[in-house]
Amino acid sequence: MTSQLALLIFLLTFGINSSTRFPSFKYLSSKVSPEDQAVTAKGVLQRLIPNRANEFNIHVDPQLEEDEKDVFTLVTDPATGKLNISGNTGVVAVWGFYHYLKYHCGCHVAWGGSQLKIPKPLPVIPAPAHKMKSNDKFRYYQNVCTVSYSFAWFNWTQWETHIDWMALHGINFPLAFTGQEAIFQRVLIKLGFSQADIDGFFGGPAFLAWSRMGNIQGWGGPLPQTWINDQLALQHRILDRMRKLGMVPILAGFGGHMPASITKLYPNTTVTKSPNWSKFKQPYTGIYIIDFQDPMFNTIGKMLIEETISEFGTNHVYAAGTFNEMRPKSSDPSYLKKSGAAIYNSLIAADPKAIWLMQGWLFQDASFWKPPQAKALLTSVPQGRMIVLDLFAEVSPMWKRLDFFYGQPFIWCMLHNFGGTMDLYGDLESVNVGPANARSPANSSMIGTGLSPEGIFQNYVMYEFLLDESMSMDSSVRNISKWISGYVSRRYGTTNQLIDSGWQLLRLWYDPEVLYSAWDHFVGSSMSMNSSLFRYDLVDVTRNSLQILHYFLYKKMVENYITRDLNAFTGTSQSLLSLILDLDTLLLSDSHFLLGKWLEDAKSLGYTDREKKLYEYNARNQVTLWGPDGEIVDYASKQWSGLLKDYYYPRWKLFVDMLKADLTNTTSFSQAKYDQQVLETVEKPFTFDHSTYPTEPQGDSLKLVRNLYTKYRPITIQLLKKKSYY
Repeated sequence: MTSQLALLIFLLTFGINSSTRFPSFKYLSSKVSPEDQAVTAKGVLQRLIPNRANEFNIHVDPQLEEDEKDVFTLVTDPATGKLNISGNTGVVAVWGFYHYLKYHCGCHVAWGGSQLKIPKPLPVIPAPAHKMKSNDKFRYYQNVCTVSYSFAWFNWTQWETHIDWMALHGINFPLAFTGQEAIFQRVLIKLGFSQADIDGFFGGPAFLAWSRMGNIQGWGGPLPQTWINDQLALQHRILDRMRKLGMVPILAGFGGHMPASITKLYPNTTVTKSPNWSKFKQPYTGIYIIDFQDPMFNTIGKMLIEETISEFGTNHVYAAGTFNEMRPKSSDPSYLKKSGAAIYNSLIAADPKAIWLMQGWLFQDASFWKPPQAKALLTSVPQGRMIVLDLFAEVSPMWKRLDFFYGQPFIWCMLHNFGGTMDLYGDLESVNVGPANARSPANSSMIGTGLSPEGIFQNYVMYEFLLDESMSMDSSVRNISKWISGYVSRRYGTTNQLIDSGWQLLRLWYDPEVLYSAWDHFVGSSMSMNSSLFRYDLVDVTRNSLQILHYFLYKKMVENYITRDLNAFTGTSQSLLSLILDLDTLLLSDSHFLLGKWLEDAKSLGYTDREKKLYEYNARNQVTLWGPDGEIVDYASKQWSGLLKDYYYPRWKLFVDMLKADLTNTTSFSQAKYDQQVLETVEKPFTFDHSTYPTEPQGDSLKLVRNLYTKYRPITIQLLKKKSYY
């Protein structure tokens, strides 16, 4: 038998792991000692269950890793009754701990709270040790927008809790974009740009995500130096914790976007002015991009990575993108191939081990990114030196259309949420089969799964469901009904058939009747359930039920207007407006739905009155107008107490009043006139206002829900009879 044939038989028998297929991945590991990782991992337990943490032993052993897959083991020490947890990294050990809490203790840890009724004594796992292995190498987390829609005002306490949550759920490949403005500022100053140039370039705190992507510039700014300095210090703490847990944080690369004064400072540099983004106008858009083939692109890119490594160190992965929702100037494959090579070369010029992480959102523009164009960009980099995020794979997977990204490793991601909005929705069926379908073909280059929502703090069940898929279980495709039943019992710490049935209804891509049936079950369960997570879910389902009812009432009101029925219009419009105020009162009863917390978190990061006002404006504008004149109005809308009462209610009241004036022959309704008037009298004034709102809940959620259910459920039954309202 020849040596070549023997090798072939070995590969066919045992497969090719990602380290063999992608040799560069050997650098994507923690540089922190196993002992330090174990200490840091134990810290997660001490913060979560301080009174029980000493009942668990944490051990980190890199040798547990198998075929580039993470492994943890669980076994009870018969002498002490303590649970011994071993993992190949700190984060994997914490993941094993949470697996034990979930499946042996019936516990639950989520963004919205925890249920931690741990039995005494601990449930025993006898020898031999219970062993679990991950399905893939990576569990990725975040969208480039999440930092603005959800983390914009995070302090270290909030970040620490959130990193703990990441570790508990096995996330080992997170974005770490905080503080990058300090790095870019240094580079720009070295290049001769003035602080005034930088002030007009960086976006405000709530809009940094789109400033970094080159969509907008200057909007929400200028960015105070205190913010830049504080975020730099915060990033050090974030990276230190992530790395000590064994995570591989992803830092920012260079996308080519530069301040407008580059044309004066470097007149010989070839630049392109990008088209206006969304509905933004100058000076907030039309950002200059250095041509990839110009030597300055490599020079600045190299400077940025060198400065980044000098400040933060590196794990050799950098996210860089130039074409986010903006098309390249040419569709010529040769141009695109050179562009990709230029970005990659700017990374390896500073870090020869660099791997480029590409957010694959650009490929959703299928009319431009046809196979020849996509292949040119994806193959511009040596195989394995680029990782692609198939960002919206649960709805529009690109791996199918682009032939597994032509061999480049990719991560199957669930985007799910846009703008941090709060509607109840999600496709569990797609998430159940999607990763397995992408992973199973022999030529698949899939290396992980990921959560890539634009905003979090909503629809938590979707994210827990995908995270559970990351670990090898009995089957690659789960029984969703059975999984939901387990999820519900863990979340509430009890078994209740009525609430279980309500959740089974919510799993569907519902029509309104199904939603209201689920509401029936939730309200019925409120007579016997009272945990904090149940109250949160009850308020959330009620919120969405009333939101849909509001739409029905709007449709009925328009019908009344068209038929010129003033009496009916008056009655319907009064119901519509009353519902908004009723919902505001309900949302005030739960801490997860308070505008005041969002605003006070923003102001708390300012040192001066001027900074506090700037941050408050950023916070108010993002969730309302999203731009100076409503360029992306309501994209990041929230149903929060305070926002409904002082923003949405006046908008709807003006709309109702103008329609009513038309019906009484006072003034004919003009959409253009309404748009202008609501902008000038309601929307803009709200963004500049400084009224304060509660940061602590007020009222009894259970009583309020029952009262609203009694008031509005009969109306839903009546309106559901008319399908045209759907």
